[in-house]
Amino acid sequence: MFDYLILVPIAYLLGSVPFGLIAGKLAGNVDIREHGSGNIGMTNVQRTVGTPVAVVVLFLDMGKAVLAVVVARIFFDSPGVDAAAALAVVVGHNWPVFIRFKGGKGIASGWGGLFVLSPIAGLVATLVGLPLIAFTRYVSLASISSAVLGSLALIILAALGHLPLAYIWFGAIGSVLVVARHRENIQRLLSGTERKLGQQAEAAL
Repeated sequence: MFDYLILVPIAYLLGSVPFGLIAGKLAGNVDIREHGSGNIGMTNVQRTVGTPVAVVVLFLDMGKAVLAVVVARIFFDSPGVDAAAALAVVVGHNWPVFIRFKGGKGIASGWGGLFVLSPIAGLVATLVGLPLIAFTRYVSLASISSAVLGSLALIILAALGHLPLAYIWFGAIGSVLVVARHRENIQRLLSGTERKLGQQAEAAL
């Protein structure tokens, strides 16, 4: 229990670092929360500041989960702590303490978590998400689909004994968090009003 009490708060704080907001300020003196969806994630960064900055933010947000799990493995060597650390990063990214708990939607951090817990599950998410973005231009649809199917792959691999059973918690809870954070996107997809990749961001309502 002591290991969870140490690492989970640290992982949450790491996840709370708002790289999207920081990048917007540094790259264009822009508060991305005032544009587009108002979200601090990579997609809104791309629409607001541009693709190169968005790519940097993507890897930084993925790196938060990777770093948390690597630290967990070095100091604690417990699959349960690995999964808890990755999940805490996603929670921190979605509800960051540093900016009044209004953060992203957990895609990049969750993607990084999948890759570090199971490269196969991370690859499944990638092979689902990238083609969907290419063919539909709907980042939200690709994000939801890749998160659910990547998490399902993680759960199946753990259930079959190829990964620690504790990793199931990351797949189950993480995918639910991602879908819940995309509920407005789901409504817009169903109504045909969802923005596509490449559309410029407008001022946030």
